[in-house]
Amino acid sequence: MGLNYIVLFVFAPLLILTGILGFILPREKSLTSGAPAYNIFHIVFGLLGLALVYTQNGVWIFNVLFGLADLYQAAASRLHLFPEKQFRWKQADDLLHIVVGSILVLAGVFGS
Repeated sequence: MGLNYIVLFVFAPLLILTGILGFILPREKSLTSGAPAYNIFHIVFGLLGLALVYTQNGVWIFNVLFGLADLYQAAASRLHLFPEKQFRWKQADDLLHIVVGSILVLAGVFGS
């Protein structure tokens, strides 16, 4: 098992859990967005990540692309770009996107 596999093995279930908790926790008490579109996004990509872990194909590609998507989301939040209105990010989302996105890109590029 390489670094990319281990990272996605941990990260994919966390994405799913984040999406589910976004539907359960009251939005006003959550540090992160909790917007329905954002929760669905997390669940769908968490399931895709788990499928890639299961098949052991394209894991590094997922890590790089999803990491770049995370970094885009941090920038989009600050620059008021799509999908800001649908995802309704909070400051904690921005910080998480920068940290997680950077880790995923670095793992994807250097973990092969």
